[in-house]
Amino acid sequence: MNAQTESSGTIDQLRDSVGARFRGGKARIRDTSVWAWASILVAVFHALMVTRLQWDIHRGLGTSAYDVGLYDQGLWLLSRFDAPFVTLMGRNLFGDHASFILLGLVPVYWIVPGVETLLAVQAFVIAAGAAPFYLFARRTLGHGAYGFLFAAVWLLNPAVNGTNLENFHPDSFLGLFLPIALFAALSDRWRIYWISVVLCALVKEDVVLVMLPLGALLALRGERRRGIITAILGIGTTLFGMFIVMRGLIGVPTRNAWRIPFGGPSGFLKELFQRPTNVVKHITSEERPVYLWKMLAPLAFLSFLAPEVAMVSALVLVSNIVSTFWYQFQIEYHYSIVAVPALVFAVIVGLGRLDEGRRRAMVFTVVVASLLTARAWSYIPFRADEYPRWGQDNPAAVSAREIVDEIPADAVVSAYHSLAPHLAHREEIYMFPNPFRIVLYGPDTSTEGQRNPRADHVEYVILPIALNADEQADAETLLDDFEITMSNDHWRVFQPVETDP
Repeated sequence: MNAQTESSGTIDQLRDSVGARFRGGKARIRDTSVWAWASILVAVFHALMVTRLQWDIHRGLGTSAYDVGLYDQGLWLLSRFDAPFVTLMGRNLFGDHASFILLGLVPVYWIVPGVETLLAVQAFVIAAGAAPFYLFARRTLGHGAYGFLFAAVWLLNPAVNGTNLENFHPDSFLGLFLPIALFAALSDRWRIYWISVVLCALVKEDVVLVMLPLGALLALRGERRRGIITAILGIGTTLFGMFIVMRGLIGVPTRNAWRIPFGGPSGFLKELFQRPTNVVKHITSEERPVYLWKMLAPLAFLSFLAPEVAMVSALVLVSNIVSTFWYQFQIEYHYSIVAVPALVFAVIVGLGRLDEGRRRAMVFTVVVASLLTARAWSYIPFRADEYPRWGQDNPAAVSAREIVDEIPADAVVSAYHSLAPHLAHREEIYMFPNPFRIVLYGPDTSTEGQRNPRADHVEYVILPIALNADEQADAETLLDDFEITMSNDHWRVFQPVETDP
């Protein structure tokens, strides 16, 4: 009798427990649905807002040959089944960076080619990156509201928005693929993980900077075999991209070795061991400490709650801080977005280790920090100061469109950097003063300042009337055998002087 009573009580407890979980599950499903829709709406709004702003910037001549015109020309050539030799930079598109993810945009270019397509794709890809943060925060912290808040934290991040408004870069795809990879790795979703890791490997040759520490993270979590495969894939991707693809196309594995101080990798290591104080002085000079502060402040410095996850960003942050290239240690540029996903995931993992009371307080702190830093450093509707730009109705932009409409579609053109993206759908276009004087052109830096023989084939040169002193000097010395054939209040068109037969 006692055994039967005990058995009956156990069954009742189990039934009550299952019923409670089922009821709780229904509540969670209902709750998740509301917050999921809220996250989707916020992400779509963000993408539309950024796209509209970027289109206005582009139409107002706020984009440039570097770094959107060159991608536009390369993809346009690929969409026509031509070799993607980008005359705006004098290199094959994949010799500049082994960004094979761009091949996925070729079918899009069959339908809607153009800079505006690239800018819209970038905005929606980055906004879609909010989804893994929502899913992981909901799962780890136990409520859809937390998921929504961390989706917003991603969308508010100044480094994320800096990339969004810096022309176009393939690195922006890591704003989606890397969060998916981290979500899958921390949730044991291995099929999704490997798909996302392969997609990451297609983005750029330097993806080893995140894949190597990602593999280390898996090893620390007991997934040693998967971690080793991830690290090997990252190293292999970099070696293949640099020493097979890029060196095969442009003759050298990279044109950016000069960014490593003290004479390159070996010189830096030598300085690090022999004169470490010089290295310390370097990494604390200029704005590098401020850069690190700006990367961590939007998350209230709480990434340290899960240092093993935050370390996935370590190599990216170190490479940016060490670099001699000023843009790498500024949050407004695309070099920083790759570091953000692991820093945000580290916050979520760390908060999951706290009790509910402290968790709520820390989430509130992160949200406030995100809002304050977004207002100060990001490009959002409540930014402290208006984003500086010309709009599409600016007189200089309107008159530029008038000029562009008069240029034949198959003409060889050398154009001012901000006008080049509006003329890039042609086989041969240059950013003035190229090809008359080589500047940031081709794989061989020793030719800098020389005249490219292709200058003899240029049919149109388009320059603004208002030029700085150096630009004016170039126009006067390099175009002495050209004459002005068209002009308006803001622009001049030069063509070669016709000679008598």
